[in-house]
Amino acid sequence: MQKFYPVSGRTAYACNSCGNHIYPLAGTIFEKSTTPLDLWFFAMYLMTQTRSGTSAKQLERMLGVTYKTAWRMFKQIRLLMVQSPSLLDGIVEIDETYFGGKGKNRAYQWHGGVEEKEIIMGIVKRKGTAYAKHIPDTKKWTLINQIKQHVDPKAHVMTDDLASYRHLYDHGFYKHYSVNHSNREYVRHHLFHTNNVEGLWSHIKRGVYGVYRKVSKKYLQAYIDEYTWRYNNRNYIGGMFDILLKQVTEVKIIKE
Repeated sequence: MQKFYPVSGRTAYACNSCGNHIYPLAGTIFEKSTTPLDLWFFAMYLMTQTRSGTSAKQLERMLGVTYKTAWRMFKQIRLLMVQSPSLLDGIVEIDETYFGGKGKNRAYQWHGGVEEKEIIMGIVKRKGTAYAKHIPDTKKWTLINQIKQHVDPKAHVMTDDLASYRHLYDHGFYKHYSVNHSNREYVRHHLFHTNNVEGLWSHIKRGVYGVYRKVSKKYLQAYIDEYTWRYNNRNYIGGMFDILLKQVTEVKIIKE
């Protein structure tokens, strides 16, 4: 068995016999970081133990690092939470929601320099996992393409009465059911509803607006990934940190 010893001044270990160097942190979120690993682990622990998340400003105060360092640490940790779900099957609920801006709903016309709202599409398997994606619009092909990528063709799909969903029958074997929110219909026969995906929106919005206040369009998907990851692992409250730590070795970080 070969023995390795730490190399002074480097995050590397050298083989005792041949001198070959190995870099255990290469390809991980810790690569080229001068921040001690115990601070990284503490930041990861905070993200998994707080239901609504933690701001970089709070991490700055708790760790004694600069705000820039705290913000980058959270940015890197969110890379471990990027969604890569298998096809959602069974009963699947689909809905969209709007973030930011000053318009009250999708009918609002954004003119005169008023900040536009960003659109998030959510897909939730009942009693299962969720997927959420920042999308450019709610047009038919935008929504249908997301459904084809993430929903099993034999799933029972529940939506509201948005016109873009009316053509699902033409794209696979989807059994499509809808509730008419326009007529204040929210549940039919105790089965047809989108309450679970709307619960996901409540979870995300309370966290984003309560902790971060405002999120830029550029990084919105990263924050959505964070809250969706927490939602998907909600049954492992005591083990979330272990799950996230395992992701360090499984997620290959592409160098910027």
